[in-house]
Amino acid sequence: MGTQHTSARPHAQSRNDGKNPSPRTRTATRRGGVTHDNARHTTRFTVIGNHLAQHAELSLLAIGLAVHIQSLPSGASIGIRTLAARFPEGTTRIAGALRELEAHGYLRRTRERTKDGLIVTRTVSCNQPGRTGTTDEPKPEPKRPARREDKPPRRALPSVPQPAYPAPDLLATALGVLSGLRRTDPRLLISVTDAEHLVPGVAAWLERELTPEAVHNALTADLPAEPLYRPAALLAHRLTDRLPPLPPYRAPGNPAAHHPLQNCDTCDRAYRAPEPGTCGACASTR
Repeated sequence: MGTQHTSARPHAQSRNDGKNPSPRTRTATRRGGVTHDNARHTTRFTVIGNHLAQHAELSLLAIGLAVHIQSLPSGASIGIRTLAARFPEGTTRIAGALRELEAHGYLRRTRERTKDGLIVTRTVSCNQPGRTGTTDEPKPEPKRPARREDKPPRRALPSVPQPAYPAPDLLATALGVLSGLRRTDPRLLISVTDAEHLVPGVAAWLERELTPEAVHNALTADLPAEPLYRPAALLAHRLTDRLPPLPPYRAPGNPAAHHPLQNCDTCDRAYRAPEPGTCGACASTR
């Protein structure tokens, strides 16, 4: 047994002297190690990096806990009590494993205040620490601006005649004429803004020695039967289109041209007369 056969051909010596065996050599020399019987997953699987599965500093509990957390859907609860109810390890060991993962960048935990004033912990699982913008953290939906219905721009009213001398009393009488139109036809109800635009046109009529009753009748006579969608525009058109001519020149001293404006005791409309009383329209109905 101990005799050496000098005639036998010596074995060839390895070039690396066994210091760096080839993969075949490693496989051959480790026949007692693990072998893999792998099947390709097509559904219900999670990709885990070897940097986590073979981490040199994490405990086995922390590695397994990280794998479990990465397999959960976004929004799943991973509180200490929830994990302790799922696994046999207690809350102390699970809390320590979570701290390990947080220290090595596999977990990020921040505290935020909700709209109700409660303090909640937001946890982000990182499948590859050091990268940003690749997490599945549920992001709050951006607030959509309040939807505003696009209304068509309001069309400007037609221009109206302007009085030569816009005295305050004259403008007040004109406003009274416009305010009384709705008593004859409710469709002639106008806004304050429209009234301010139309008052000078009515005043221009009154300057032509027309009574407020005459202006009232000119604006309300022969109205169309269909609905009035823009009554102020109709009135502006009539004030311009039906503007009467200037009165003939009268020699100074004619008392009829200087009668003051009076308010009718019956209908409260303004009219010109030397003394207070009733307007011509109310006097004719008696």
